[in-house]
Amino acid sequence: MTQSPKMGRRGLIAATAAGLAMPSLLRAQGAGPGAWPERPIRLIVPWPPGGSTDVVARIFQAKLGEVLGRPVVIDNRGGASGAIGGGEAARAAPDGYTWMLAYDTEATNQTVMRLPYKTLEALVPISLVATGPLALVAHQSTPYRSFQDVVDAAKKAPDSINYATSGVGGLAHVATTLLQQKGGFSLTHVPYRGGGPAVSDAVAGHVPLFMSNVVIISQHMKNGILRPLGVTTRTASRHVPGAKSFAEQGVGDFEAPTWWMLMGRAGTPEAIQERMSAAIRQVMQDPEVRSKIEEQGADVVGSDPATARTFLTREIDKWGAVIQSANIRADT
Repeated sequence: MTQSPKMGRRGLIAATAAGLAMPSLLRAQGAGPGAWPERPIRLIVPWPPGGSTDVVARIFQAKLGEVLGRPVVIDNRGGASGAIGGGEAARAAPDGYTWMLAYDTEATNQTVMRLPYKTLEALVPISLVATGPLALVAHQSTPYRSFQDVVDAAKKAPDSINYATSGVGGLAHVATTLLQQKGGFSLTHVPYRGGGPAVSDAVAGHVPLFMSNVVIISQHMKNGILRPLGVTTRTASRHVPGAKSFAEQGVGDFEAPTWWMLMGRAGTPEAIQERMSAAIRQVMQDPEVRSKIEEQGADVVGSDPATARTFLTREIDKWGAVIQSANIRADT
C-alpha cells in the first residue's frame, strides 16, 4: 500500500480500522457477497410431517442448503390449517434466518380465520415453488366409479356422504364447497389436522371420499386403493391419468389448483430476499429436485417474487369471495 504524503500515521490507522470494521458492518446489514447466511436457515413447514408441504420441503431442503452454503433445518409447526406456522413466521425476526413454505391455506385462512397478522403485510412472497391439481378420490370399497355417481347419490340423500380434507377452510374444503354449489349437491365435510392424518384414514376406508393434492395420494391411486373421480385443474392433468377435470365433466369454468410458495418475513433486507429468491429458483431448476417434485404430482414453477405476489393476491381475493358466500368459518 502506498501512503499519501498527506496521510500521517493517525490517518493510516483510522483508515485501516475503518476497513477492518466494514465486513462487520456489511454482515450486520445483511449486505455484501457472502455476508448472509452465517448460520443454519430455519424453514417453517406449517403442517405435520407426512403432508404434501413437508414432502415438497424435504425434496429441496438439502439442495437449498448446498446453494446457500448453510444447512436448512425444517421446523414442522402444524395446526389450525397452517395458521400456527404462519403466525410463527409472521413473528420471526426479519433477519433472513426464518422462512416458510406456505401451502394454499395461507390464502384462504385470511378470510376463514381471525388471524393476528395479514399475510401480505407480515410476510413477503419469494417464489411460487410449484402448483398442481387437487383430486377427488374414492376408496376402492365404495360404489363410486365416477364423479357423476357421487353427484347422483348425494342428490338422492343430501349430506349423507362424507368427504375428508386436510382442514377447515383449506383450498380442498373451499374448492369442494364451490363444486357442490355449482353441481347442486351436498356432502358432509370431515376435516383433519393435516394431509398426513387425512390420507391415513382415506386409505383405511374410514372416510369414503377425499379431496387432496396429488402429492400425498399419488401412490395410493397407482395401486388402486384410491380411485380418482376428477381433478381441479381446468383440463385433465398428466399427474392423474384417466381422470377428467370437473370443468370437463360439466361443472362450468371450475378451476382450483393447489400450490406451494416460499415466503419470508416482511422487513428482511432486500439483498437477502434477492439472494434467497435466486437460490430457490436455482434449486427448482436442478434436474433431480425437479423430477422428484413432479413425480409426486406437482408442476415446478420457481417464479420470481413479483409473480408470486400477484398470484397470492388473486388467490386471497378469489377464495375469500367463496368463503364469505358460503359462510365458512374456522369452527365449521
